[in-house]
Amino acid sequence: MGRGEIADAAWSRTEPLLPQSDGAGRPWRDHRQVVNGVLWRLRTGAPWGDLPERYGPWQTVYRRFAQWEDGTWARLLQEVQVRDDAVGDRGVDGLGRLHGRPSASACRRRPQKGAEAGDESEDPAAVARREALGRSRGGLTAKVHLAVDGRGLPLSIVLSAGNTADCTMFPAVLDAIRIPRTGAGRPRTKPDRVVADKAYSSRRIRHLLRRRSIKATIPERRDQIANRVRRAGTGGRPPAFDKTAYRGRNVVERCFARLKQFRAVATRFDKLAARYRAGVVITALALWLRADS
Repeated sequence: MGRGEIADAAWSRTEPLLPQSDGAGRPWRDHRQVVNGVLWRLRTGAPWGDLPERYGPWQTVYRRFAQWEDGTWARLLQEVQVRDDAVGDRGVDGLGRLHGRPSASACRRRPQKGAEAGDESEDPAAVARREALGRSRGGLTAKVHLAVDGRGLPLSIVLSAGNTADCTMFPAVLDAIRIPRTGAGRPRTKPDRVVADKAYSSRRIRHLLRRRSIKATIPERRDQIANRVRRAGTGGRPPAFDKTAYRGRNVVERCFARLKQFRAVATRFDKLAARYRAGVVITALALWLRADS
């Protein structure tokens, strides 16, 4: 087994969840060989054509990676999360974001198939929005927004353009938490507590968390504190803040540090947002399998 490949114990839990051949047509190449090839490419950030021969033809590995964007990768991650049931047991979630700087090839405009001249899809700004690219202080970037559990393992993944404010993506990140239960009952869709930095300090977010009965540990920004002091008696009370619970926010930073070990996540080489997000999902799946092994 090479460095970064799936261990035997993790593969024994993953293999039954993968699509099986229906017997029609040519048999599929070994799933483990292909998945390890995908992980090698994500870890190294190398072009698909440079895939080592031990993983088989690179076209086969890439085709399987692209075909399973239909939700297969996401279902694998969800099944692994179900076994741990992390939302209820851990109870502390951190939110954060990763700036994925796209490579030069990923920034080139790619028209949709069948797009007519003059169509909105051909407009560079429309293409950038669709493919989660935005110009921020660091240049043309994409953002990966995560919610993680108390061990720093991803629970939800949302992609946005690099110039999108973090607070505007909070409802989408929270709604993406959906962990089915091992038995009967609705999926878990909310954590016990949300621990986030000042970028998520807004009245709208605090109201949303109160409405869903979720504890919030989010420090106020300086301008919010100054505004409340200036208004004196009409400024309201300061929101509750648990300093001890806030110490656990570093788990999301540690999660991003582990994600950045995969160079294809730290630097976006994929033109399409769906392909880039699939790579982040597979990387998150690898982190879960490592933690459970």
